[in-house]
Amino acid sequence: MDFVIIWVDGSDPEWQKQKSLYSGKPAGNSAARFRDWGLLKYWFRGVEKFTPWVDKVHFVTCGHYPEWLNLNAPKLNFVKHSDYIPEEYLPTFNANTIELNLHRIKGLAEEFVFFNDDMFIIDNMKPTDFFKNGLPCEEVLMQLLVFKKFSLPKSIDNYNTSIINKNFSKRKVIKNNFFKFFNPVYGLYGNLYSLYTLPAPLFTGFKHTHNAQSFLKSTFNDVWEKEFDFLDLTCKYKFRDFENVNQYLLHHWQIVQGKIAPTNLRKDRVRYDLDLIHSKKVSEYIRQKVKRMICINDEENLIEPFEVMKEQFISDFAYILPEKSSFEK
Repeated sequence: MDFVIIWVDGSDPEWQKQKSLYSGKPAGNSAARFRDWGLLKYWFRGVEKFTPWVDKVHFVTCGHYPEWLNLNAPKLNFVKHSDYIPEEYLPTFNANTIELNLHRIKGLAEEFVFFNDDMFIIDNMKPTDFFKNGLPCEEVLMQLLVFKKFSLPKSIDNYNTSIINKNFSKRKVIKNNFFKFFNPVYGLYGNLYSLYTLPAPLFTGFKHTHNAQSFLKSTFNDVWEKEFDFLDLTCKYKFRDFENVNQYLLHHWQIVQGKIAPTNLRKDRVRYDLDLIHSKKVSEYIRQKVKRMICINDEENLIEPFEVMKEQFISDFAYILPEKSSFEK
């Protein structure tokens, strides 16, 4: 099993210069998406200490990397966009393009876990926390997001679920995989969440949490083969756009194919959207290891307390991960 993490150094002058040469209709390409919290080394430390069984870590960037990174680390595969993304899509500043092509990374395992750089492992985890019997661990929560038809207002979720409905019959999928959609492991909350959507004839959306996602590489190949036009169009956008699809299409594709192992992901993982109130809870969760994985999601409106919170989080991670990893010089 491999891990994949994507990263961008938003302070890199060359990257900023190239980015300024291109225009588009960005959806959420704010400065908050690119500022550096100084926590990346603790992501690597967490992986080495708490998941030492991982085979390879594929570190994906446009070509830059932090000065402290040991490019000769035994488990590290440093991957530039140009190493795996088709030339016609480059350069790209669209995270959707970067993510939709991950299966092209040379040497990538069939079973891999995808991370953004705001998702941290903070306590011991096992391979079976991500895959069981060759299937991605997943929690299925259907939701009434929107009724999925291409004629409705444009949104990434709208396009994702429209494509799912185009390729799969909700009735047949649930009939064939009933105990993957409704399972005691999800708890009362999870099952009621999905039950509420059951009368709808089409899939109306899936609740997804911004956290590490287990993928089968073959899923990417399957979706590219069946929906090339949509994925190709997305990858031609230099920036995120509401007409894009994203990696959640692949996530949902695995669910409706039944290629999942039902798991209550809320038991061991938590996400926080940052603000001053949540920052105190984040510090507590890190230091006490309340969960085994935490996502610290940056917010566009978080401006004034950024530096204060940054120093606090660095202190928190240093508290539980004081030793350098083999990924550091």
